[in-house]
Amino acid sequence: MSEQNQNLASDHSKKYTYRSEPKQISFRVSESEFAKLKQSAEALQMSVPAFVKAKAQNARLVTPKVAPDIAQAIARDLAKAGGNINQIAKWCNTHQHDVAPGDAQRLSENLKIMQKELQKIWQQLK
Repeated sequence: MSEQNQNLASDHSKKYTYRSEPKQISFRVSESEFAKLKQSAEALQMSVPAFVKAKAQNARLVTPKVAPDIAQAIARDLAKAGGNINQIAKWCNTHQHDVAPGDAQRLSENLKIMQKELQKIWQQLK
């Protein structure tokens, strides 16, 4: 009997996974080198393989200026400020013909305060 007629597992065609980047490179590093790579990757909020690949491609990696938990807090603050601004805009559109001078002055002052608060938030992001 020839091997071609037998149903062996090795006779089946290989299942090929189509990848956009089919080539793989692997290398070994010491514990201390891996620790440095891991620390650098975590600082950039990346996985170690993604970090190493980016460095190998001479990518310009920029450390985030804000930690993830702080970024979430800033996003919440911006959402609240956006809600306040929308309320002010709605009020202005509703009362645009019957605004008392005192109301207009208070509105202007509140908008200036909000503008300063938004500037503080943007400064945290720079």
